[in-house]
Amino acid sequence: MSFLHSYRHLFSVLTRRTRNFSHISTRCKAWIETKPSHEKIVLKQFIKCIEETKSNRKTFSTSCTTCSTENAGDGQKTSENQPISFTDRSHLCGCLTTADVGQSVKLCGWVDRVSKLFLKLYDWTGRVQITVPPDMVKMVMSLDRESVVEVKGIVMMRPDSQKRAAVGSGEVEILPSEIKVLNTCNSLMPFHPTCISYQKVTSDVRMEHRYLDIRSVQMQRILRLRSSFIMKAREFLCNNHGFVDVETPTLFRKTPGGAKEFLVPTRRQGRFYSLPQSPQQFKQLLMIGGVDRYFQIARCYRDEAQRPNRQPEFTQLDIEMAFTSQTHIMSLIERLLHHCWPRGAGTLPDTFPVMKYEQALREYGTDKPDTRFDMKLQDISDVMSDCGVVRLASAETVIALRIPEGQVSAETVIALRIPEGQKYFSNKELDTLCKPVSDDDKTEIITAKISSADDWKSSISKHLKSSCRDIINKKLQLEPGDILLLCHGAGHFPFEVLGKKRLMTANHLEQKGQAIRNSSDNNIFWVVDFPLFLPKEDESGKLIPGLVESAHHPFTAPIEDDLDLVYSDPNKVRSQHYDLVLNGNEIGGGSVRIHNAKLQKYVLSEILKEDTSELSHLLSALDMGCPPHAGIALGLDRLFAILSGVNNIKDVIAFPKSFMGSCPMSKAPSKLSESDLSLYHLTLKS
Repeated sequence: MSFLHSYRHLFSVLTRRTRNFSHISTRCKAWIETKPSHEKIVLKQFIKCIEETKSNRKTFSTSCTTCSTENAGDGQKTSENQPISFTDRSHLCGCLTTADVGQSVKLCGWVDRVSKLFLKLYDWTGRVQITVPPDMVKMVMSLDRESVVEVKGIVMMRPDSQKRAAVGSGEVEILPSEIKVLNTCNSLMPFHPTCISYQKVTSDVRMEHRYLDIRSVQMQRILRLRSSFIMKAREFLCNNHGFVDVETPTLFRKTPGGAKEFLVPTRRQGRFYSLPQSPQQFKQLLMIGGVDRYFQIARCYRDEAQRPNRQPEFTQLDIEMAFTSQTHIMSLIERLLHHCWPRGAGTLPDTFPVMKYEQALREYGTDKPDTRFDMKLQDISDVMSDCGVVRLASAETVIALRIPEGQVSAETVIALRIPEGQKYFSNKELDTLCKPVSDDDKTEIITAKISSADDWKSSISKHLKSSCRDIINKKLQLEPGDILLLCHGAGHFPFEVLGKKRLMTANHLEQKGQAIRNSSDNNIFWVVDFPLFLPKEDESGKLIPGLVESAHHPFTAPIEDDLDLVYSDPNKVRSQHYDLVLNGNEIGGGSVRIHNAKLQKYVLSEILKEDTSELSHLLSALDMGCPPHAGIALGLDRLFAILSGVNNIKDVIAFPKSFMGSCPMSKAPSKLSESDLSLYHLTLKS
């Protein structure tokens, strides 16, 4: 960039006149306010370089080179720092600047659009305008969009009326000496990834032609974000903290408990591999083997029932350490995310807040609460014990969710209240909101529209004592125009049900134009003190009487104070399990592991009722000098979805599966021939 070279020259002039770097820095800081925004970025970097040069003059050229490649102000890069090494091109399409005017360049890319005057060429960095000479008009007009071409020519300044300074290569154009067609494109393309209508293309069509979808600006940005984040994570873990990157097997054996696993048949009759749902056992075995700092960008597999926003194969950043604790693991992840966090993705707190599981469930109805808006649940069981409504007075728990007139963030709820807020929910919409979560829902939701302190429009109004209504009005600070949801039921069910209604309410209000959640916020925090065991559910979500399952996984250690309860009252045991939540999404989960073989065997066989013979290798290893250890896994796909501002994780995966677990592009999974079935001793049931 021309102004970067000017600042370099300025630096050399000033250093010849004075050795006082602090004076130079002060002068530059005074100039910042007089510069355009895109120059401020480089000037600030220039000041940083001066400060660094106090101790080492060589730092200047290195820092300025870094700035030129990382400047996010206008997306431009100097030619010497463009990623074009070992290729047949001299520049990238979107990286040409006025400093390149007069240079001979060689560009390669895809045809965006053509006319008799211009050809627009693009690659992942952006577009460049090619001026079409009269003798090339016929050839250019014969090109189909998305054809691959090579252009040689001279960089020229665009006329002032055509300049687009905010766009990469927007101030220059190419006068070509040669346009070479490297490959043509089928004119009957299903869609054009650079066309405005691209946003209207259905997800199924995009997935069927994923190779075209990847050319889009959005997919290019997401995939490069992934690459950059993972590279920084490797740098932080390996170079800064001595972790060892170890690849663990993909072909393993079936593991008891947890999610369903994909099975892989072998040529040995009756013998099957399974694809691991995580490298959990292997990383614990590595701790026993003395690899006391392990990490891996791990591919994981789960054969779960088709659920929205899930993928049968996914990627996680897997970490394990020996001789550590829950606190150390949490601190490590906080520093890791600070190191890798992308520019423009908002800020993170220096230390992440911590919320207990019980608080999360009681106030938000979920262990991964979205705290970007308030609207907390409130337990009013004590108030309803003598309310005059039989089914509420006898309820074990009564939870209240108040929907204010114009629900906004907690800090501005009073100031931004909207009169007649009940207009956001019609009677039909309110009925839809209050529908049972599932067929076996053991809760009931009662609604009340607040007209005044003495006037509730509700099915319980006739029976509700005025004294009870007054207490609720005061406790929940109800105002005319509010809607009140009352949910009653046993155990944790009313919390979970109303927690889901809370999110549905926020979504509905946002659809109506209300500002509920700020998309630029990063509400990140830890959830701790989970129960070690939860009531076991089948695949449909129904409880299995008398059985429990691990809240995290069967290798999670109990809190030391609750160790005796493992043998006397397992349902009361808290675990050393910690989840990382970002904007209502669980992006990571980990725990301190059981490193005692006897305790591990007891948990598996006596509490979880699992066959320990399938884990004999791990139990044997735990009994051979296993150190205390702990770890965590970050779900990279979900994290990148949040950072990219997309709603589904399939939009941040290069080649994802559909909702049904199939690949529309390759048509996987595919059928096998009779000979293949016979080779693996398989027969198909009719």
